[in-house]
Amino acid sequence: MKKIDNYAIKVVHMTKKFKLFYDKPNTLKERLVFWNHKKSEERIVLKDINLNIKKGETVALIGVNGSGKSTLLKLMTKIIYPSSGKIITNGKLTSLLELGAGFHPDFTGRENIYFNASIFGLTKEEINRRLDKIIEFSELGEFIDSPVRTYSSGMYMRLAFSVAINVDAEILLIDEILAVGDQHFQDKCFEKLEELKNSDKTIVIVSHSLGSIKKLCDRAIWIYDGEVRLDGKTADVVEEYLKVCG
Repeated sequence: MKKIDNYAIKVVHMTKKFKLFYDKPNTLKERLVFWNHKKSEERIVLKDINLNIKKGETVALIGVNGSGKSTLLKLMTKIIYPSSGKIITNGKLTSLLELGAGFHPDFTGRENIYFNASIFGLTKEEINRRLDKIIEFSELGEFIDSPVRTYSSGMYMRLAFSVAINVDAEILLIDEILAVGDQHFQDKCFEKLEELKNSDKTIVIVSHSLGSIKKLCDRAIWIYDGEVRLDGKTADVVEEYLKVCG
């Protein structure tokens, strides 16, 4: 463990493949007739990725849709696992990957705070101490006691972000979720991320908002066709990215 103590995330020769099936039978008759005729294709989404993300770094993953950056974030979260190689995380981790993931639609916002925060490892007593702060940051007001199935996408994001930043995690992984919601709350989220950055939290964020990540992130990693094409200072990586994909 001593060798990785300085790292929050270490990705070692990691490859991820998915098996895609075609001509899937839809009816019982088709299943009986074509039970052994399924066509499949193995697709490599990420190829031999090697990354070291140090504690306290704020890192952006950039790339066009389908490049593999969101898959890489899910692998870091251990929602899915590598086909080969390994990913080591060193510290308590929280994530904002899919809007409303971890929420029960029939629970109220308040109930979902307890539900979601417990998934991140907080006890009921710890959640009680943070509850007012979470609700205040979310700005949901009286809607906090309404079922989340009645929430707009922006309200989902407010609640999810408010919980995630209040679980005292050392590593925060964020997908494009911050593109949802009004400008006021997006600005508020980025101000909070800057505060977390200055408190030596490790942040890895996937975003198409290049202007925002240039302000927030010290380092950018450009994922292109499942491989790391460029890794370096954010301004330099974004400049090269725009030359090819701008």
